[in-house]
Amino acid sequence: MKSILFIMNSIVAVSAIISGILMVIVPDGSLLALSTGLLYETPFQNFLVPGILLCAVVGGVNMIAVIFILRNHPSRYNWAIAGGIVSGGWMLVEFIMISDVHWLQGVYMFGSVMIVLAAYQLKGKWAV
Repeated sequence: MKSILFIMNSIVAVSAIISGILMVIVPDGSLLALSTGLLYETPFQNFLVPGILLCAVVGGVNMIAVIFILRNHPSRYNWAIAGGIVSGGWMLVEFIMISDVHWLQGVYMFGSVMIVLAAYQLKGKWAV
């Protein structure tokens, strides 16, 4: 189960960091085949700020979880839970702010829930 948690947090961390960096490099979203039209009902004109937040917050928290899982740090499961909550929160805000829904959003939302559940299971606070 610990390996699965490590893999899930790693996927979220790496994809969030890479996507965030690509959004910052080219804020019009063209590197990720995104249209700024998706941001019409949001406070953002382009993907610069969302890219910074995605990379720093979602990618950062999940990368800390990955490093702590590798090092068997005492707070590794707390960081994994935080990573799942942050990535799930990101998906929820996306669902609310952007009317267009992509299947990958559902995959990442499911993954976020699974990260939280797996971390709680490994932490010993919840049993299936």
